[in-house]
Order: sequence, then structure tokens, then C-alpha cells
Amino acid sequence: MAMTDLTIVRRSLLGRSFSSVTTILIVAIAVALMLVLVGLSRSAQAAFTRGTGNAEMLVTREPSPLVSVLNSVFYADAPAVAIPYSDYEVLRSRFPLAWTVATAMGDSFAGRPVVAAESSFFEFFQPVPGVAWSISEGRFFERELEVVVGAEAARTSGLTIGESLFLTHGAPRDPDAHVHDEYTFTVVGILEPTDSPHDRALFVDLMRSWILHAHDRRLAELGPGAPLTRPEDIVEGDKLITGIYASMGARKAALPQILAAIRADPRWTVAQPAQEVSALFAIVSNVDLVLRAMAGAVLLSSAASILIALTGSMEQRRRQIATLRVLGASRGRIFGLVLTESALLGVLGAALGAGLAWAGIAAAAGLVEASVGVGLSATLGLEPVLIVGVAAIALACLAGIVPAVMAYRTSVIRNLRPLG
Repeated sequence: MAMTDLTIVRRSLLGRSFSSVTTILIVAIAVALMLVLVGLSRSAQAAFTRGTGNAEMLVTREPSPLVSVLNSVFYADAPAVAIPYSDYEVLRSRFPLAWTVATAMGDSFAGRPVVAAESSFFEFFQPVPGVAWSISEGRFFERELEVVVGAEAARTSGLTIGESLFLTHGAPRDPDAHVHDEYTFTVVGILEPTDSPHDRALFVDLMRSWILHAHDRRLAELGPGAPLTRPEDIVEGDKLITGIYASMGARKAALPQILAAIRADPRWTVAQPAQEVSALFAIVSNVDLVLRAMAGAVLLSSAASILIALTGSMEQRRRQIATLRVLGASRGRIFGLVLTESALLGVLGAALGAGLAWAGIAAAAGLVEASVGVGLSATLGLEPVLIVGVAAIALACLAGIVPAVMAYRTSVIRNLRPLG
């Protein structure tokens, strides 16, 4: 039975198994590195862009606008500086804002951020511009001790409607956090996914957050026997928030003047979430370009490794090639066999690299969420896989041209002379 070209190529690769495996691994690492960089860049930009929501401004007392956005919108960490609610009321009455929503952060549940907000939070703020909040199960909170859970938080924690839980005082990674076990919360709603950082959070009523922390104050003042704190026990010093979402609504033309007026007061830090994210990625894109160039250089080096491996094997394979010629293989067929071998190394390397990239992105996304608190999609689109994979295979084919020409020129008479 006639031996097919694919069988010849396969046996050739198996005959040099160490060299073949090493070359495939080099190509795979290069492909995986490029795909991980592209995938993480796209995932990060998508996550940050979607998460800004419809708030045109975010007012806090954080050290910088970018820190404000990362902490109050993307839940990277709990805001460090609190705002008296009375100051918020003055701000709200002073400027003609279409809507404002006060939020308070500082509590968590099982490593997930808890956002205490006014009930109007679900009415005015949209997690993604043009996309309102939607309930998957249950309802929004209406009374104290009720909690609404984001889609991702529900999925990863296993929380269901009617389940009870305690909040923890402190950010998810705060070593000094303690559990508010005096107050039992009940899950009354689970939100539909929004593909934004808000999916990772739990939401409670702002008044209940004040009660929790007022109770901590009263325990310190009255001792362990202090009775449970009620709304009437709250003093002005307990009414603290950490951020204010606001929008001008239809009066967008006045936004620059309002921003300038609020920024004139040194107590306030005013951020425009969408602009802060754009500025961040304008900086990141320069670094990303350098990293992609380095990954491209590694991809070129993988093609060079194919060239070296196949060229180095030509000296040992001249007799094999001459034998194939005697058996009826034309020069063109010999050229095609070597080129096919080179392409197959590229195909196998690209396929393995894509698999490594999927695992790498999943691991990197987990590390980013654990260290920064921003959730990234651990998926890799088909488009970059095809582009990078085709590029790797094309480079492999180019690298195979030189050894294929060497095989094409192999002399039958000279290489079939008796040994010895």
C-alpha cells in the first residue's frame, strides 16, 4: 500500500520527537503569550468601560479622581474617607443636579463588597448606560435587614432567596474585619447579570448600614450589654457616606460649570467615571503596545526555531530524501513534504498555545480580582485566536521555505552512494 504524504511527515516528526516537541512548545508559548496579552487587554477595557454606568460625576473625598472611580465604582477597595450626610445634603441643595444617590462602602460578605445605598439607587443609577437594573428572582430591598445580591455574587456564593447572612465590618481583604452578628440580613432579590463590576456586589439599605456602625459605637461606649441599636439611636456623627453618584440629566451643557464649582471646594474630589477610565487606558495602551511588540518578537523567534530545527535535520535526512526520489517522488513533492512538516509544527504549536492561553487568562483574571478587586472576563474571543493562530502558521510556513529548498536541491546520486 502506498505511503501517504501525511504518513511520511508524521514519521519524520516522530523520528525527531525531542526536537519536534521542543519546537512545538516554543511556538505554543509564543502564541499563548500574545493571546493572553490581547485577551486581558480587551477584557479589562470592556469591564472598565461597561462599569462606569450612567453617572456623569462621582463625588468623594478620596485622594484622586481615579482612586474614587476604582473604589466606589469598581470596588477595588473600600473608600478611605467618609463624608457626613449633612455635607451631602448641602451639596445636593446647592447645585441643580437632576439626580443624586448617596452610597456607603466598608462592609463585605464572604470577600464580596457590600454597597449601602438609598433606595433611589436602583431607580436612577444604571450599571451600564441605557441598561436599568433588573431582578432575576425576588425583589429590590424595601425594608431594613434586606439584601439584594448581584448575579456574580449569587453564583459564586450560592446565596438564594430567603437565605440569612451576616455582614462583615471591613473591606474584603481587611485583616481587622469583624462580623456584625447582632443583625441578621435576609436575601430578598437576585439581580440579572449586567456584565459589569456591580455583579460582584451585595446591596443593602443605607439606614441599616448606619445602624450597624452606630451599634459598634454604642458597644464601645456602653459596653457589651448595650441593647440593639434602633433608628432613633442614630446621631449625626453616625450618618456617614463614602460616595455620591450624580447626573445633570438633560442639562448636560451646564456640566462643566457644575464640575468646576464643586472642584473649587477643596473638600471634594470630583471624578467623571467614563473620562477617568478613558484616561487610564490611554496610559495603559502605551505599555500594552510595548508588551505586544515583545510578544511579537517571541513569535518571530519561534519561527526561527522551526527554521533552525528543520535546517539542522536536513544533513541527516538527505539519504531519506534521495530514497524517496528514487521511489518516484518529484522535487516538488519533496519541497511540499518539508513545507507541510513546517506548517504542521505551526498548527500543533498554535493549537497548544490557544489552550495554554485559555488557562493563562483564567489564572490571570483570578489574580487580578484577588489583588485589585476588579473582575475580568476569563474568556478569549475567536477572532484573536484565529488571527494569532494564522500568523503563527504563516510564520512557520515561511520558516520552512529554506529547508524545503535545501530538500528540493538534494542530489540523488551523491546521497545514495554506498556508506563506508
